[in-house]
Parts: sequence; C-alpha cells; structure tokens
Amino acid sequence: MMERRISVISVNYNGYDLTCAMIDSLRRHVTTPLEIVIVDNGSTRDEAAPLRERYPDVKVLRSERNLGFAGGNNLGFAAATGDYLLLLNNDTEVTEDTLHYLRETLDNDRSIGAVCPKIRFFAPPQHIQFAGYTPLTRITLRNALIGFGEPDDGRYDTPHDTPYAHGAAMMVRRETLEKAGPMPEIYFLYYEELDWSVRIREQGRRIVYDPRCTVFHKESATTGQQSPLRSYCLTRNRLLFAWRNLRGGARLLSVAYQLCIAAPKNAVSALAHRRGDLAKAVCRGVRDFFTLKNKQA
Repeated sequence: MMERRISVISVNYNGYDLTCAMIDSLRRHVTTPLEIVIVDNGSTRDEAAPLRERYPDVKVLRSERNLGFAGGNNLGFAAATGDYLLLLNNDTEVTEDTLHYLRETLDNDRSIGAVCPKIRFFAPPQHIQFAGYTPLTRITLRNALIGFGEPDDGRYDTPHDTPYAHGAAMMVRRETLEKAGPMPEIYFLYYEELDWSVRIREQGRRIVYDPRCTVFHKESATTGQQSPLRSYCLTRNRLLFAWRNLRGGARLLSVAYQLCIAAPKNAVSALAHRRGDLAKAVCRGVRDFFTLKNKQA
C-alpha cells in the first residue's frame, strides 16, 4: 500500500535565511518523504527566485502582494498535492524525525481533524511555548498557552484535546480542509487559526496535541513582540473574532469589553511607555473593525 504523502506549507515574508534554515532542518532530520511548498508572500525583494535556485526540488510560489498569513497558506494549500497538510512557520526548525507521529495520530482516529506538536522556544533554555491551549473566555477573548515558559521535564508528555490549533505548526487532512474551507483571509494576521479551529470543530472534528513530535519556534522573529502591526491586528481581530463567532448577549458584551476596556487600556499603556506608534495602531484597529464591510467573509 502506497504511503500517503505529507505536504509541508510554509509562508515566507522577508525571511529568506529563516526559510532556508527551516528547509535544511527538515532535510537533515526527517526521513518521511515530504513535498515542501514555500509561498513567498510579497517579500520586499523577490525571494522566490533564490529559493528555487537553492532548492530545485522545492515547490516555490511567489505572490507579488502580501496576502497575510491565511492568504499565503491558502495559496500553498492550492498548490500542495499531499493527503496531509502540515502548516509550518518559516521561523521553526525540527531536530528529530518525529513528524510522522502527527500523521499517525490522524490515521488512528477519524474524529481528529487537526493535530499539533509540542512547540518549544528555539533559544536556550528551549522551554515550552505550546502544549495545548486553554479555551478562550467568552467576554475577554483571552486564553493561555499550556506549559508556556516551563521546562520540558515530562509534565506535558500526555496527548489531549485542545480547543484551538497553533498556527506555527499544525497538520490537517486534506479532507478537513475541504470540509472546513480555507483559512479566513479577513484577519490578515493573528486569530485566523483560532477562527479556522472553530470551523474545524463545527464539522464535528477534534483538535489534538501530540507531544511525541516537537518543533522549535523562533518566536516573533518576523513581526516583533511589540510592533505596531501586532498591536493593530490583535485589536481589530479580537473584535472581529467576537463578531464572527459569538452570538446574542455574549457578542455584545465581548465587543463592548474590547472597545471600552481592553483597547483603551492598551493604548494608555503604550503611551505610558512612550510608544505612541503602538497607541495609534490600537486606534486604527478599532476604526478598521467598524469600517470593515463584510465581517463574515
């Protein structure tokens, strides 16, 4: 029986060196046959050409404009031919041959629609970043990364269901993509994988954390922990997520919380730290939520 193929989809934005390191880590450590699909997502200079030259057997696509995280991945989905689709950030690396465990988890239980590995920080001491998520609170839309910042000492080595997949590393069946639809491009950056996780669970599928596989993540190497882009997208997209996924009083309360408490608090905090650029980004996020015409797109 022919082994069903894994396609790795990774989005590159001005990150040539990171993308090369990710590809090299896959080649160095993974023996499972892989199709690697790289989407150069509107990089300032065309990074697709040097990637094609360096990796002639890698499928490299080029978008002249930045389609956002979801749009870049959707472009990769369309080009991938595998039965299993592994979304892998270009600022990640693998150090062991464990990706096959993710496919095994999907094969062993048809109720599972998506599976995520353990994610550890790349930088020493390489503590855990992700060992699953807690549920989002219905009003504040906050949740926590299980195991965040803790040593990988065996406490997080038990598989379990998680309400949301982590966008840095997740595997889905092609069938899951076809039923849940593509990632929602309306978000551009942040919250798109949470919204997509809701769509997957609405199809009656579970999302599972599998600690047998580990991926190392160079967190925020591309956007920065305190960038205006991050402040803008998080502000707008929390409002958007509430609007799209909550109903009735819960939606009204959550939107009111974001507008009256969270956004003002974040803007004032930014000003107190002399980061007027971040405060302006928060204000733009609120404005653009209201001016966005089709919030259910």
